[in-house]
Amino acid sequence: MTQWRPPLSLIGTWLALLGLLALTVTIAYVPLGAGNAVVALSIGTVKAGLVAAIFMELRHRSGLTLVFAGAGLFWLGILLWLGLMDFMTRT
Repeated sequence: MTQWRPPLSLIGTWLALLGLLALTVTIAYVPLGAGNAVVALSIGTVKAGLVAAIFMELRHRSGLTLVFAGAGLFWLGILLWLGLMDFMTRT
């Protein structure tokens, strides 16, 4: 049996993600009109940033690693945009 304990930064990030999840669920029940999507996407961006920085340890990596991570995010954005265009152009 190992005596390994997770670092406090991981526990703090996990708690922050849980708090942001609760905020996302709360925002879903608040009538903001079109603002709901904007707020939910903003919260989702913060959550993704926390996961990338803390759990994926990108905050301690070199610039080249960050470039490749950004390239992956860029391609994901293109794929999501193309998927959204499919739904927006249907008659």
